[in-house]
Amino acid sequence: MKKRIYLSPPHMGGSELKYVQEAFDTNWIAPLGPNVDGFEESLQNYTNVHYAAALSTGTAAIHLALLMLGVQAGDEVLVSSFTFSGSVNPIAYVGASPVFIDSERDTWNMDPVLLEEAIQNRIAAGKTPKAIILVHLYGMPAKIREIMEVADKYTIPVIEDAAEALGSTYHDAHVGGFGVMSILSFNGNKIITTSSGGALLSNNKAYVEKARFLSMQSRENEIHYLHKEIGYNYRMSNIIAGIGRGQMEVIDKRVAECREMNQFYRELFMSVSGVSFLDEPEGHFSNYWLTTIIINKKEAGFSAKELMHALDADNIESRPLWKPMHQQPVFAKYISFSNGVCDALFDMGLCLPSGTSLTSEDKERIAVAIKKVTHKD
Repeated sequence: MKKRIYLSPPHMGGSELKYVQEAFDTNWIAPLGPNVDGFEESLQNYTNVHYAAALSTGTAAIHLALLMLGVQAGDEVLVSSFTFSGSVNPIAYVGASPVFIDSERDTWNMDPVLLEEAIQNRIAAGKTPKAIILVHLYGMPAKIREIMEVADKYTIPVIEDAAEALGSTYHDAHVGGFGVMSILSFNGNKIITTSSGGALLSNNKAYVEKARFLSMQSRENEIHYLHKEIGYNYRMSNIIAGIGRGQMEVIDKRVAECREMNQFYRELFMSVSGVSFLDEPEGHFSNYWLTTIIINKKEAGFSAKELMHALDADNIESRPLWKPMHQQPVFAKYISFSNGVCDALFDMGLCLPSGTSLTSEDKERIAVAIKKVTHKD
């Protein structure tokens, strides 16, 4: 059997083992230590966001962000419907209810027009939303200016879910610095990885200091173990933070490589009718963490599902776009403000293998498999 070509596998840069070995040599095996400090500093320097807390997952970061905004049972949080469940589950952790907002077509992210409609609707119902979770999907920055204008108009804080968007910018500023807090993910499939892990970033020092406190079981600064509030075991270990330090040394290279893969596919599908890509609006710079396409079956002569099955037959992984949260059985009871955009994207969309470690032979295999479907020689 041919080797499996994965959608977005980890790609080590070379320095990761050096930092991990330093942790072993100095016996910094327990949570925290020099690698955690160094990783947080590298994230701050790269994103130009002033403070960062390295955590166990991006989902944990969202959970802590909601807690620090005082979101609790009975509250409502506005959130992108077109996303992974990790963006939404923390809302349930705190006992609040998600209110799903559909996408606009330019970036596939939260529609600012629907956002304002939802806010006005919920205020009229006596349920002013406590927060907005804005997702930058597949590395594409949302329409940040329009969304922040709406959020500011109604004084609702924004949490940026930049889990997929490290390296992406909006008018030359890194995503993650526009809301009151932002989160990153370093899961194994992200543009850089620590195998697992995440981070909470903010220009508000108090938020990040509080996140660090809560993430260490809310232990007070006493010689004995003293706890005055509920805490969580969410801090990143010094070992995996060493992997993160090595990964941050190659982040610009990884962004360039993801963008090169995106261009590879644009050229491959250039003469194929009915296949379109997610383009960058003016001022938007995407890391193109994953290359995604939309297939109009009537024009192309094949569907996204048919192409996915053809790739799988050659042991090449591809995947549908995110199934909208308002379609998920676990969230079916919650309010959704929909315009049909993300439903259509889910039906017609496909994520293509975008790993930065793909070889020329891998790319040729992908091209051959795709051409069998598109009937291009």
